[in-house]
Amino acid sequence: MTLKSRLTEDMKTAMRSGDKPRLGVIRLINAAIKQREVDERVELDEAQVLGVLEKMLKQRRDSVSQYESAGREDLAETERFEIGVIEAYLPAQLDEAELTAMIDAAIAETGAESMRDMGKVMALLKERAAGRADMGNVSKQLKQRLG
Repeated sequence: MTLKSRLTEDMKTAMRSGDKPRLGVIRLINAAIKQREVDERVELDEAQVLGVLEKMLKQRRDSVSQYESAGREDLAETERFEIGVIEAYLPAQLDEAELTAMIDAAIAETGAESMRDMGKVMALLKERAAGRADMGNVSKQLKQRLG
């Protein structure tokens, strides 16, 4: 079952069960996917849908930190709920050992030696770790290795 069809089925289930908060988040996800499809005039594949979900997740995490610093715990809690729903559609996250091994393999594969090679390595890692790792964290670890 594709991610888009799973979202549609989960939306129907949330409607039937009356789970309005979850339904709202799933509708936001579907709207973001549809918006990108309309803007680019393409049908998004699985990797592109994961990209949309990652972007939404990053936006929510940024919002949580901003709300917490502003003392708006009620809004931060709403964002955390949305993060939980979005994460349910992403593949299992890589643990530190797997991520380190993936970074080492990408460095070896591209022959990267310095920060100038970071773009090549990040392109490879984005493809391999799509939806399974926070790319900001990956970037930090890669900078430490190459720097």
